[in-house]
Amino acid sequence: MEVKGLVVGELGVNTYIIAGDGEGVVIDPGAEGERIMAMIEGMGLTIRYIINTHGHFDHTGANGLIKERTGATLAIHREDVELLERAPYQASLFGLSSPPSPGPDLVLKDGDRIRVKDLEMEIIHTPGHTKGSISILVGGVLFTGDTLFAGSVGRTDLPGGSYDDLIRSIRERILPLPEDTLIYPGHGPSTTLGQEKAVNPFLA
Repeated sequence: MEVKGLVVGELGVNTYIIAGDGEGVVIDPGAEGERIMAMIEGMGLTIRYIINTHGHFDHTGANGLIKERTGATLAIHREDVELLERAPYQASLFGLSSPPSPGPDLVLKDGDRIRVKDLEMEIIHTPGHTKGSISILVGGVLFTGDTLFAGSVGRTDLPGGSYDDLIRSIRERILPLPEDTLIYPGHGPSTTLGQEKAVNPFLA
């Protein structure tokens, strides 16, 4: 498995491209679709899925362009379909703009598995930042969206957010994973689960 990332948009979202045997997945194409497509083309990939870790506009803004160019299946958790539909309105609340996203082709639930060639992705429902937030486990790598960051956790003051749910998600769904699990968050640098157990004040 190969993972490449780039930071996109005014809110600095991490978009990830996971590649395996010539096929791949895009996680959270938040903006700057042409930059994302340039990386995909440079890697020589056929993109099979676009997966949103949640429905906030800064993680979904380039869904339409990437889907149009690649024909990939767009997937999001069922609890965040409505958020996805309201992405342009969300952006307006921040004084920003975001194009509307196509509707999902695949509505996800906890425990779903998505396979692309030799890659198997497990969907872990981790509500708290939003009702439908997910983390995506691929081997020893976990893409946490805006649930867990290096040294911090996602905000819970937006509609659908819950601090209690967020901490419960982290403690029950993420912390039991091996300490050497590599964490790729929705914003900021990567980390490991062991490092977060040692230094993240929200996990004390």
